[in-house]
Formats: sequence, structure tokens, C-alpha cells
Amino acid sequence: MTELATRAQAFGLIAEGVAAGLSAPWRLYLARGCRYLSLSVGDRAEWDAWRTHLGCPELSVRVYDAGGEIRRSSVAEVVMDGCRISVELVEEVSTDDLDRLLVVDPTISDPEDR
Repeated sequence: MTELATRAQAFGLIAEGVAAGLSAPWRLYLARGCRYLSLSVGDRAEWDAWRTHLGCPELSVRVYDAGGEIRRSSVAEVVMDGCRISVELVEEVSTDDLDRLLVVDPTISDPEDR
């Protein structure tokens, strides 16, 4: 078994983050057997804080139409002790925000990080 073998250990991981000053996720999903733990957070600052706390290097961003509203889903994942942990943020965006998504971030120097 892995270190995140029990529900108590998985919830303990989240409790450690909250005790360290992170905002509690508004939704927490723990799959049966603790092989998948998903956190949903409310804003970009919380998302970045949880990503940093958990050491999530993987990132995917998806923009989609949700019944006339444009939404951006940002997901970061890490595998820790055999348990896949994801941190997700879903934001409503306007067409002005979409234009920003097409602009390359000048603070990122490595093309693989884009």
C-alpha cells in the first residue's frame, strides 16, 4: 500500500495545507481506494497556492462554451505515493479574456513551459 492508502491520510494531506494557511477547497473528491484525489478551488490565487503546496508540475488549460458562457478550466496534477492528485479551477471568462489567452506570457522563457 502507498502512504496515501487510507481516506484519513488523504484528508490529512488537505488538512496540512489548510493548517499552513491555504483556503479550504470548495469541493473535494476522493475516489474509492484513494488512488485519485481532486480539489476544486475558487480563484486563481487559491489554485496557485495549492499547486505550489502539492508540487503539481503538470498543467492543462481548456476553454469551452458552457451553454452560452465561456469557461476556462485549469487543471494541475501530480502523482504522490501512487495517488493521482489534481487541483482544478473553473472560471467564467469573457471574449476579452480569450484575447489574453492567445498572447504569449513574456515571463516564461522556456517554450516547453508555454
